[in-house]
Amino acid sequence: MLSVKSYRDQEWLENLLADIWYRYFPDIAQPNVVKIIWGKRAKRRLGSISLDPKDGSTSIIRVNRIFVDLEVPEFVIASTIFHEMTHYAHGFNSPLDRKQKHPHSGGVIRKEFAERGQEQLYLQQQAWLKEHWVNILLKHGLLKQGFGVRYRVA
Repeated sequence: MLSVKSYRDQEWLENLLADIWYRYFPDIAQPNVVKIIWGKRAKRRLGSISLDPKDGSTSIIRVNRIFVDLEVPEFVIASTIFHEMTHYAHGFNSPLDRKQKHPHSGGVIRKEFAERGQEQLYLQQQAWLKEHWVNILLKHGLLKQGFGVRYRVA
């Protein structure tokens, strides 16, 4: 595994979540504990949100550990957290009322970015991933030369 020096530690990640919540989701109540942690290095999953199996009430946002690499721009990480916050705000793996049956129904994620004035962030992340993600995976040994990959944010 590649060792990468980075200032992106747990405190940095928690501060980024707090900043995104304060700036873009101030209207969303937080009736439960919400944690953010570095998840596993993954080819396709950029982030996820789930309930803690230990207590069933804490929401845990996991962010791809590859994002510690400083070659990954901060806007890619911010967009991933924004995406997971959208799931939280729409009642997925949170105690809030569920707004739709499926978490990605009808392009709801991109619509939420747009409604909160951040559609450009969404588009910027998509463009960066399309151009650079394969090289990042190659660098981290998660992809063999000559293979492509699709990615997703859960």
